[in-house]
Amino acid sequence: MPPRWIRRPSPATRKTGTDPTGLLLHIVARGRIGRGPEADLVDRYLKRIAWPTRLSELPDRGGRLPPVDPGTIVVALDEKGAQLGSAAFADRLGRWRDEGRREARFLIGAADGLDPATRDSADLLLAFGAATWPHLLARAMLAEQLWRATSILAGHPYHREG
Repeated sequence: MPPRWIRRPSPATRKTGTDPTGLLLHIVARGRIGRGPEADLVDRYLKRIAWPTRLSELPDRGGRLPPVDPGTIVVALDEKGAQLGSAAFADRLGRWRDEGRREARFLIGAADGLDPATRDSADLLLAFGAATWPHLLARAMLAEQLWRATSILAGHPYHREG
């Protein structure tokens, strides 16, 4: 079964045909989210992000990851990854954008996580705390953190700063 591709251009892209950030935020997730509260949360946050976003869904097993273009940063969500605060996560996205990276790709495994080769090939392992999260909730949490990071980079006040 082919992956589901969703590309949401930023509001600036829709208006001018150009993308001011140049950094695509691409979530590649194993498992179909279907319809439900998790899907609603993911969609709600992705719609709020002013940067271009894409969501690719793959089956739990099998299926190919979309090809990785040069200039792509690969971030694997893993319980043993770095635990970044929202401001630090925003700093990383901002740095990748400023370096001229074309895509930040976020990999979310199925219920059993990502295979070791995928995890080892990632540029960054990222965790949302020490707990293990259901992959559907991890997808919603990632979408929220992407929205929060892009909001911080856009200069919106962040309630935990200071």
